[in-house]
Amino acid sequence: MKDTMKENVLVFAGTSITHEDAANILDATYMPPASRGDIIKAANQGYELIGIIDGIFFSRAAVAHREIIAAMKEGITIVGGCSMGALRASELDVHGMIGVGRIYEWYRDSIIEDDDEVAVATNPDTYKPVSNPMVNIRETLKKALLEDIIEKKECIILLSIAKRTHYAERSYFGITKEAFNEGLISRERTQDILNYCNEHEEDIKRKDALMVLEKLKSCIKGHKGLTPDTL
Repeated sequence: MKDTMKENVLVFAGTSITHEDAANILDATYMPPASRGDIIKAANQGYELIGIIDGIFFSRAAVAHREIIAAMKEGITIVGGCSMGALRASELDVHGMIGVGRIYEWYRDSIIEDDDEVAVATNPDTYKPVSNPMVNIRETLKKALLEDIIEKKECIILLSIAKRTHYAERSYFGITKEAFNEGLISRERTQDILNYCNEHEEDIKRKDALMVLEKLKSCIKGHKGLTPDTL
């Protein structure tokens, strides 16, 4: 049995929240977004509590359901939310995986279904996003609508353009530019909407990532081998 919290807790992240920001909230071992086989490796290394925030979607094989289930059968607690974590938790909560956050709830309740809702293109060296996730775009435009920044028709147009755009190319600049190019929104409105989105983005993925970290903290106190004496 390892004798420190950090050695017992593993979190896969780096895109929705940086390792540096996450470490300010939870003292744990941080790894890049999870891919196929990573949960098996973590189980073999003796981790008792695993958080899945980010994961590989399309460039490599995604983390498998069976490896998560196998790890949980070994007594490992697995918490997921935000991105890949939300997807897998919505599919495996019936097997004991703990899901948290609004995105997890949306997938669980079939409000959203497509993987591309949370997918982004990333810098291969840092894993930081270089495109905007559809879930953030939806929530940002919804907020803009509620605050009377945009009209309902404009919101529908922009959401439609965003959804048909490949996830790796989604950006507020791109979707507003496309709306202008198609003659659906004026140049002045395009700039106003773009400014609002860039300055007031509703980063639902980051909020859910924070919820995963907080849930992991709450799991630690009652987890075997992770008592306060070992913190």
